[in-house]
Amino acid sequence: MLELRFFKLLVFLVLISCQTEKKEQFFVIQGEAQGSTYSIKYIATEEVVSKTQIDSLLTAFDNSLSTYKPTSLISKINQGDTTIVVDDWFVETFKASNKIYKETNGLFDPTIGVLVNAYGFGPNHERKNLNQTQIDSLLNFVGFDKVTLNSNKTISKKHTATYFDFNAIAQGYSVDLVVDYLKENGIQNAIVEIGGELFALGNNTIDSKDWVVGIDDPLQTPDERKLIATVKLKDLGMATSGNYRKVQIDSITGEKFVHTINPKTGKPQKSTILSTTVLAPTCIMADGYATAFMVMSLEEGKEFAKQHPELYVMILYVDTNNQMQRFQTDNFLAIQN
Repeated sequence: MLELRFFKLLVFLVLISCQTEKKEQFFVIQGEAQGSTYSIKYIATEEVVSKTQIDSLLTAFDNSLSTYKPTSLISKINQGDTTIVVDDWFVETFKASNKIYKETNGLFDPTIGVLVNAYGFGPNHERKNLNQTQIDSLLNFVGFDKVTLNSNKTISKKHTATYFDFNAIAQGYSVDLVVDYLKENGIQNAIVEIGGELFALGNNTIDSKDWVVGIDDPLQTPDERKLIATVKLKDLGMATSGNYRKVQIDSITGEKFVHTINPKTGKPQKSTILSTTVLAPTCIMADGYATAFMVMSLEEGKEFAKQHPELYVMILYVDTNNQMQRFQTDNFLAIQN
């Protein structure tokens, strides 16, 4: 009789254990940040990260690197305050920018801010019609080799007017920081997207597959949502840089082109490259390189991709017949869905 009671108790405990076992599920957090939106999908047995926590992290990030916040560290440095001690986020962004600046021979340059502002793409949106003399004058303040990150984490600038603008790389870094935060909270599988830049962490374990992400067609109309490709991602950051829905047509030749500011000439550079999608081990690097490819010529971009096998690259461009073509590295082709 005692053995029978023990057996019944054991069965009861097993049943209770089975009933209380929690299954993995998707948790979704969405919100607004950096003048755009963000979306986070993570897999867990219970909610471990909240929207409030994510919003707090992204607000703190803006307090460091947003040129749209007058009280941020970067804004104070741009205003000429040489006493500002920057935080680790600024340091990492500075170092990543310097790496890409050197590798691209200055085609990626976050000190292009004075020109970005002059052309009306900065916080004030005040566009000026610049003549060559004015462009040449502004170019004196451009050059990442004219700024220094000191050992005491202050910033020195050769010219007070030099203006940092990390918008071409900081958004990717904010994605990495959110991913790191998820990892710190025990999350192993997630996808994080902020303003179009994203990172796929682990796998979609619920559907037993890699994360699948679509890439927009740069020639779609504002009313369309058309994909040019879908890719399977695992532990990779992805960024797309381009002039979506901003393709210009030459009134005489009918040629399609886009404009990107070249930090060497200070002028908008006519280009047949419509967009570049880059995948890299971190989103900060994917973001920075994607911007750099937009300033390169098509042939320069192909050669750069060849020299950097760690990058997965797709370049969309128009040929002499005004037809969209694509260049893709072998590793990019391998992950297409």
